[in-house]
Amino acid sequence: MSVSGVVGPGIPVALGIPSVKTTGDVVMDDRPDVPGLIDRFGRIAKDLRVSITEKCSLRCTYCMPEAGLPAIATSDLLSPTEIGRVVSIAVEQLGVEEVRFTGGEPLMRADLAEILAECSQRVPGIPLAMTTNAVGLEHRADRLAAAGLTRVNVSLDSVDRAHFAELTRRDRLPSVLAGIRAAQRAGLTPVKVNAVLMPETLHGAVDLLAWCLNEGVALRFIEQMPLDADHEWARADMLDAQRLLEVLSSRFDLREVGRSDPSAPAEEWVVDGTSSTVGIIASVTRSFCSDCDRTRLTAEGTVRSCLFSDEETDLRAALRGGATDDDIAQLWRGAMWNKWAGHGIDAADFVPPERSMGAIGG
Repeated sequence: MSVSGVVGPGIPVALGIPSVKTTGDVVMDDRPDVPGLIDRFGRIAKDLRVSITEKCSLRCTYCMPEAGLPAIATSDLLSPTEIGRVVSIAVEQLGVEEVRFTGGEPLMRADLAEILAECSQRVPGIPLAMTTNAVGLEHRADRLAAAGLTRVNVSLDSVDRAHFAELTRRDRLPSVLAGIRAAQRAGLTPVKVNAVLMPETLHGAVDLLAWCLNEGVALRFIEQMPLDADHEWARADMLDAQRLLEVLSSRFDLREVGRSDPSAPAEEWVVDGTSSTVGIIASVTRSFCSDCDRTRLTAEGTVRSCLFSDEETDLRAALRGGATDDDIAQLWRGAMWNKWAGHGIDAADFVPPERSMGAIGG
């Protein structure tokens, strides 16, 4: 079975760095007749990541080029109404159970509260989370919570101001810390902090964990993946989870407790015998692709079934071309049915995706 006629083959999408083409015909031979986002390997996607902008207020070295990504025209971004419609299709027809908004930096959308309110009204009761750098969040946390935001993940790699400025090319650490505290006051909990594990961040890992424990937020370290805009990632240079554990164990007593469920990306360690934990997302060395339950929508409205696959299916053209909700749901099912088995980073023929993390959305 195939789905065609809504999106023509080879439609270019303005991605900034660089341009790739969407998938045209979506082949679903042998797919079982089930409503959810199942793939050929039996995985079912229930976690939707929605990128809403390519813009960011920081320039983290592992994510963004120093000049930022080329701008996407406002008309090429999905509107709040379009985002709300897509989210409602994902939840009501495709079985999605959680939605997270990403960027770039989602706080760069002036209409973020409108997006949240639209989605909250369409799918009441579905958790609406956000991954953010928290710059400026102290001024908007209450309004976003009132609009329907339920919790936040904050990207933070160092609590040393000079080191933070070096990593992000911006001196905005005080704003980030204020944003984290504002999120807690607004009830956007549990607040989770994500830190990318790199040689540049390892020496500050102990201090970052101590700060998070003191503030009552959960810290998760993420192995660096080949998703940097400058394409300078090299497996030989990356730091792995084992090296991080050695460093953290020099100050903290850690007891492994594993994953709360198979699809959760972070393995957890109890810290100093308390109820506090630290997580490690070992995306490279301890791949969890076989349990992946995510589906992604880029800021331009294309479905991306895997971070590392450049195959995308254009829902924006369908949304604006008169497609019904059933048409869009079927396109989405086809995109996910053809999801890769895994990222293949260890394969000899591995090629990093053309889009960087900043252009895909986390």
